[in-house]
Amino acid sequence: MAKLLEVKNLRTYFYTEEGVVRAVDGVSWDLDEGETLGLVGESGCGKSVTAMSILRLIPQPPGRIVEGEIIFEGQNLLELSDEELRTIRGNRIAMVFQEPMTSLNPVLSIGQQLTEAIKLHLKLNDSDADTRATELLEMVGIPEARQRLKDYPHQFSGGMRQRVMIAMALSCNPKLLLADEPTTALDVTIQAQILEIMARLSKELGTAVVVITHNLGVVARYADRVNVMYAGKIVESGLTRDIFKEPRHPYTVGLMASVPRLDAADHVRLFAIDGQPPLLVDAIPGCSFEPRCVWRIEKCHTEAPPLELKGEAHWAACWRNPMVDEQTVAATSSVAAARG
Repeated sequence: MAKLLEVKNLRTYFYTEEGVVRAVDGVSWDLDEGETLGLVGESGCGKSVTAMSILRLIPQPPGRIVEGEIIFEGQNLLELSDEELRTIRGNRIAMVFQEPMTSLNPVLSIGQQLTEAIKLHLKLNDSDADTRATELLEMVGIPEARQRLKDYPHQFSGGMRQRVMIAMALSCNPKLLLADEPTTALDVTIQAQILEIMARLSKELGTAVVVITHNLGVVARYADRVNVMYAGKIVESGLTRDIFKEPRHPYTVGLMASVPRLDAADHVRLFAIDGQPPLLVDAIPGCSFEPRCVWRIEKCHTEAPPLELKGEAHWAACWRNPMVDEQTVAATSSVAAARG
């Protein structure tokens, strides 16, 4: 089966006064139709820049996609003209941005903002576009949808605004939905509702979804596969169940250990990964995670490990193998012990 999306050796850099920031540095991954992929990592690891690169929304200057291919339905999006890309952006590929209050225009009604893409891509008249917008609001659980088309963003709560953003993204039945921190700043009950809506609509419409998040709980519940990013690179990739059962990269192990557990005693302290992520403006001769790593060896300081197959459909960029290396097993056990 042909892949819906293939990202090949993508490099997106930002040229600043301090130097060149390698925000995304040689990332490759793919996505099947109807699949949900989790893209996880700390803030600043390159998750959002990867998504923005797919839609070519990188501000130029200072940003620039310097290398790579983004193949969507057989077309390289980086080779399309701006006019050709506009027929895909918001139509075949849609995006839910991090903060709905800043993504929605405060001086336009919800109806105006919802029907704009519908009229542009589906070529519907005003009446039919309003009907479609009403159906979308009802689909995401907004009551009295027809009346609420006349309301403005400030008249909606944060959760309602995020529902509007999801409705807007799904308005043209896209094949791919990029959800960038879709539950940011929402309380946990609203988060669950939003995620359930996205999962249900993905299943009903057959839309492939890329969920960009630092919340491992979201990934565990909703993603089929996971890409773990660190310092602009993918350091581990695999099926969700395999990543959570047997993480093969020390960064992933640290992320897992930092998540609160319901079965842990109240007095157990959360594990924290020592140190800080590297400045991406600096050249990193070896492994970017080496200064913070409990598995590190001498080789890690001078040579960057490639992303290699560590198990069935399970890839990791690490010189150590926790499944066969006794020292690595011991270091991993110490992390687990610190976590409780």
